[in-house]
Amino acid sequence: MTDKQMSAREVVGRLRSGMTIGIGGWAARRKPMALVREILRSDLTDLTIVSYGGPDVGLLCAAGKVRKLVFGFVTLDSVPLDPHFRAARQRGEIEVAEYDEGMLQWGLYAAGLRLPFLPTRAGLGSSVWSGNPGLRTVADPYGSGDELIAMPAIPLDAALVHMNRADVHGNAQFLGPDPYFDDLFCLAAEQAFVSCERIVPTAELTAQAHPATLVLKRLVVDGVVEAPGGAHFTSCVPDYDVDTQALHDYAASAASPEAWAEFRREYLSGGAEHARDAEARTA
Repeated sequence: MTDKQMSAREVVGRLRSGMTIGIGGWAARRKPMALVREILRSDLTDLTIVSYGGPDVGLLCAAGKVRKLVFGFVTLDSVPLDPHFRAARQRGEIEVAEYDEGMLQWGLYAAGLRLPFLPTRAGLGSSVWSGNPGLRTVADPYGSGDELIAMPAIPLDAALVHMNRADVHGNAQFLGPDPYFDDLFCLAAEQAFVSCERIVPTAELTAQAHPATLVLKRLVVDGVVEAPGGAHFTSCVPDYDVDTQALHDYAASAASPEAWAEFRREYLSGGAEHARDAEARTA
């Protein structure tokens, strides 16, 4: 079996401007921040980002990396609205496609199945139509009379996700309360990259945890990055919780261009202890 270990820099070297990139995790939970930080350091631009958004979205918007955002929400959990995302949207700097959370899930699933769309009731009777005039409905061909949303597939050029554990071959495991939809992001992508807290022998992945936690199989993963603290300042339970102080420092950096410049400079140089450790061990 192939050893797929890479550095964060090597992962971003596989990306190109103009790509559609899916970012896993959920709000301020288990985001692949070490990989996001490497994108911030790069010259990538004109990106379409697909995400259940957290600070990954706000950072990339503030840095001018995003052309379009496809999302179900953008929140920092304890800070309800990401101020950098809000500012970019209010200034009209990004295109947006805002979907119901279930619709976004279904769009990724359709792409993973290589289908053009999947029918769904999610979004019916909501204002999702006003922001997505291209949406269409489809009638049940079996005669129930139901009219359903035809949720278009959301194919990705690349997916970036963060897991608690992985082996060198690309099998990866979550140990927290929820897999979120990281498996769907990877299935929907032409290439998928996983950062993790620790690379372990394959047998160890299921020795102390239920096999159901092994949500990513090596066949859908193209690269693995060992990045301890690689979700910081978001949480990666049970390894660590959200760094509340760092999250609030990030939110406060939207107060002025000077505050953002200072935060970005510190963040890209390593910032908090978890981030410095992650950078040292993935370089």
